[in-house]
Amino acid sequence: MSKDDLIQVVGGVQKILGGGRYEILLDSGQTVTAQLSGRMRRFRIRVIPGDRVQVGLSPYDPTHGFITFRLREGQDEPTAS
Repeated sequence: MSKDDLIQVVGGVQKILGGGRYEILLDSGQTVTAQLSGRMRRFRIRVIPGDRVQVGLSPYDPTHGFITFRLREGQDEPTAS
């Protein structure tokens, strides 16, 4: 599955579950578990509870996903580049 096939949603980090997994509360009210994407691990981007993140969800299993972007303070959506 390519990166373009993922469903992009925004939510907030609720808690760290361990093993590199996070519990994310989406803006729609749904709770999902997600792990950091490879690029975020490579560049050592830290994610802590309370951060707003963009999550890529699989269309096959929408309860698990990858954290693809950490939003800055006051930023609603990541800019397309």
